[in-house]
Amino acid sequence: MKISKSMEQLKLILPIVLGTAIYAFGLLYFIIPSKLMEGGITGITLLLNYAFSISPSLSTLLLNIPLFLIGWKMLGGKQILYTGVGIGSLTFFLWLYEKMIHFGWMGTFQTEHDFILSSLYAGVTLGAGLGIVFRFGGTTGGSDIIARILNRKFGWSMGRILLVIDIVIIGASLLYIPKEKILYTLVAVFIASKIIDFIQEGAYSARAFMIISDHTMDIADIIIRDMDRGVTIIPAVGAFSKQAKHVAYCVVPRQEIRRLHQIVKSVDPRAFIIIQDVHDVHGEGFKEE
Repeated sequence: MKISKSMEQLKLILPIVLGTAIYAFGLLYFIIPSKLMEGGITGITLLLNYAFSISPSLSTLLLNIPLFLIGWKMLGGKQILYTGVGIGSLTFFLWLYEKMIHFGWMGTFQTEHDFILSSLYAGVTLGAGLGIVFRFGGTTGGSDIIARILNRKFGWSMGRILLVIDIVIIGASLLYIPKEKILYTLVAVFIASKIIDFIQEGAYSARAFMIISDHTMDIADIIIRDMDRGVTIIPAVGAFSKQAKHVAYCVVPRQEIRRLHQIVKSVDPRAFIIIQDVHDVHGEGFKEE
């Protein structure tokens, strides 16, 4: 039992380590050479680097240690265990890449005028790294710990707390970097947020059909027979007609949307169809655990 539990923890820890490696690479390869910004504690480390040339790995460690200890005391060890893994591995990879750059073993992406490539690729790498970390239950510490503590003590929204912190830090960066770099930073932040959502929701996406018809059972039979897809029949009552109806619920991959739509309309042209995005589908016919 102990071995299996350790293996399960390892399956969570390794992706977090991989995610922080990608995130640290994005910071040192794209963000810092172009003097772009980030939010949260990472933003403070960037400001310290730009203003005083302090090593990002050192400032990341020093800023996160007291926050981690406070979080451990107030939130409990289990809640921030993987946050500790994220902080430790992020600090290590920042230090490693700094040494590799110092000794000429790794270059950086530098451009004099066109910073759009820097911001785009920074957004992709930072988003991919954070997306992997978040997907497996970790964080890179910093403002996330602050947000959790304030949420528990005062009930404030974590999203709003993080937003306020990011606004304050990025706003303070105007003292050290040109305003156009802030605009490029917003591009990177936007791209990163989309990549994070993509990774957290799952690269695989499908569509869920809710079909309301007087011929629901006939439609379900054809879907099962011709498409080899499962259908769930849900009892319902029409609020206007007060008549009992049946709703068919079916999930299909994107490439089968048109075929399912044609089947429904061929049986009942007046059928009411609701199509919704679904992500990370598990089960027979889709991804298996």
